[in-house]
Amino acid sequence: MGATHFLTRTLDRVSTEMSLHVLAYNLKRVMKIIGIADLKAAMQA
Repeated sequence: MGATHFLTRTLDRVSTEMSLHVLAYNLKRVMKIIGIADLKAAMQA
């Protein structure tokens, strides 16, 4: 998604930043696979 380096320092903060990158990547995949409307419905249930 265009990120080539971490914006934070220390292992804890880098770990958090990496987790956010992975979460965003997975959400984008889910939106493409099942669609945004179905994702919204699943999140509200």
